[in-house]
Amino acid sequence: MSAVDLFGFDTAPERAPKKLLEAAALSEVLKALRGHASVAWAHRQNTGAAKVGGRFVRFGWKGCSDILGMMRDGRLLACEVKAPKGKLRAEQAEFLSLVQKHGGVGFVARNCLDVLNGLKDCPPGE
Repeated sequence: MSAVDLFGFDTAPERAPKKLLEAAALSEVLKALRGHASVAWAHRQNTGAAKVGGRFVRFGWKGCSDILGMMRDGRLLACEVKAPKGKLRAEQAEFLSLVQKHGGVGFVARNCLDVLNGLKDCPPGE
């Protein structure tokens, strides 16, 4: 049996593989961030490595949040997206803490309700 999120989209079934659950959460969280009045922009930040033309290329950095963006007031936005039972790794927690320490907005989100909670103290932009 499937459930429906606040946008009216079917959510992944509870027994879906972790990657599918996190992909569904990422889609929902990104839509919520992009639709929020306090957010200027938000984009997926890929991290990892690949072999390109015989070279091993690393992109992003360990701990970097899944979504980076900017608040309308100019502050950095960092959102780490997790599946319903996903756990925050130490380097991810450290990055979010660093963002918050220096005045940015950083939080973990599993769904659009977490986005609303993470941005509850952010004034809407102009």
